Amino acid sequence: MKITFYGHASLGIEVNDVHILVDPFISGNDKASNIDIDSLKADYILVTHAHQDHILDVEAIAKRTNAMIVSNFEIATYFEQKGFETHPMNHGGSWDFEFGNVKYVNAIHTSSFPDGSYGGQPGGFVIEGERKNIYIAGDTALTFDMKLIPLQTQLDLAILPIGDNFTMGIDDAILASDFVQCDKVLGYHFDTFGYIEIDHEEAKRKFFDKNKDLMILEIGESIEL
Repeated sequence: MKITFYGHASLGIEVNDVHILVDPFISGNDKASNIDIDSLKADYILVTHAHQDHILDVEAIAKRTNAMIVSNFEIATYFEQKGFETHPMNHGGSWDFEFGNVKYVNAIHTSSFPDGSYGGQPGGFVIEGERKNIYIAGDTALTFDMKLIPLQTQLDLAILPIGDNFTMGIDDAILASDFVQCDKVLGYHFDTFGYIEIDHEEAKRKFFDKNKDLMILEIGESIEL
């Protein structure tokens, strides 16, 4: 499993030659100007919630690639009405896709489309594929619901927001890694704009002091699990 960071909360995941994009907000992110959305491969696009900084490039990429959009019922219906192929989910539900199993799990945040219309309840994803298990938290506060995840899935990586203000910050992300029983963390949702700028070295030190590994990738950088 290969995971690429495209800035903010945008990720690319490759599992058994299947290409998955998560929350593509790239063309509107000045820090991701080195990423060409017209060259990105996508068989599936996973969307955690409806905020613009998570759906901005969904339509452009799905139109070019014919990717299936996977999200909650409201978001899937929104894109289905625009003619896109979708797979609707809701909290606690899971589905076996060609690349592995996806479960839509709870998140505490808000969710509305840029025009203010209802985007359903926000969520995250637990993905089990290629003998690797990852948790993509989405935009969320720290929540006790995270403790349910390791009761069913032993994680190899937790992808957690660390920018604070709109989501968890560093200290809560450390607690979240305890809750999901995964000490290997990839941080995201940070630095894109002033409210969520962080001190990288301090963040890594705080995780290290708790015997945890926080990875902060450059935009376009990848890791392999």
